[in-house]
Amino acid sequence: MTDNSAKIESAWAAWPLDREIVISRVIDAPREMVFDAWTDPEQLGMWFGPRGLTIETHEADIRVGGVWRFDMVGWGKRYDNRMTFLRIERPHLIEVDHGSDKDEDPGRFRTLVTFDEQTDGKTVLTLRQMHPTRAHRDAGIGFGAVEFGGQTLDKLAEHVAARKA
Repeated sequence: MTDNSAKIESAWAAWPLDREIVISRVIDAPREMVFDAWTDPEQLGMWFGPRGLTIETHEADIRVGGVWRFDMVGWGKRYDNRMTFLRIERPHLIEVDHGSDKDEDPGRFRTLVTFDEQTDGKTVLTLRQMHPTRAHRDAGIGFGAVEFGGQTLDKLAEHVAARKA
């Protein structure tokens, strides 16, 4: 673990739990395959986001310091997004800042995605969102972050199942 990784780990350990949303899913695919779905720009746009929304990618530079700029389009709306990749430790974890596609977005939140390989060839994926305030977290839950996050992970599971077939 690098010094930077140790600092980031301690920041996660100290983050107030009343600002966190956690979603987890067992995915019937090897960890490398699930990790690739998160780091391959072509795959990412195929499954990311809740049901009923499509992804229009504007930029996909998936590396530490890179960004993924995209719109989620559907339900009569367009939602601009930007993910900035802070940490990518293949095939264990990905850490990003996620918000709207503007600088200094006050609603931006930190996301940590971990990939735990199981002995049966499955992967336990855990997605932790850490919001800047409890009010931001509560607003996200009210908007549907838990339900939509579950749908997103369902779509990921379907995507990797189709690739395995």
